[in-house]
Amino acid sequence: MIPENIGWNTDMSGYLTTHVLDTARGCPAAGLAIDLYRITGETREHIRSLTTNADGRTDSQILPADEFEIGTYELVFHAGAYLDATGTPPESPRFLDVVPIRFGMSEAAHYHVPLLLSPFGYSTYRGS
Repeated sequence: MIPENIGWNTDMSGYLTTHVLDTARGCPAAGLAIDLYRITGETREHIRSLTTNADGRTDSQILPADEFEIGTYELVFHAGAYLDATGTPPESPRFLDVVPIRFGMSEAAHYHVPLLLSPFGYSTYRGS
């Protein structure tokens, strides 16, 4: 017989964090605006707006444990405004302006969604 909760840490609460690094400048992306949305079917519900600090992180969890729900979410990184503020030569339109990352959270765990950003590309992954 297999134990009922094998592989699940039932004492852990889920939460969401991020870290944004400016790979072109080689530093954290301070002052970058981020919006969090919960996606339910065709509905996109805005949860909160945050801005990265000097370390490229938000001062609080993007989605704290007491608000965590399993489901589909979208982080929207306002890269164009950040690039403008850092003096990156402007384009019209900017190659990267708004960077949406849609992802699922399927268990109550720490989800960390970093963004590695440059004016012409970005990368993300599920971090720790």
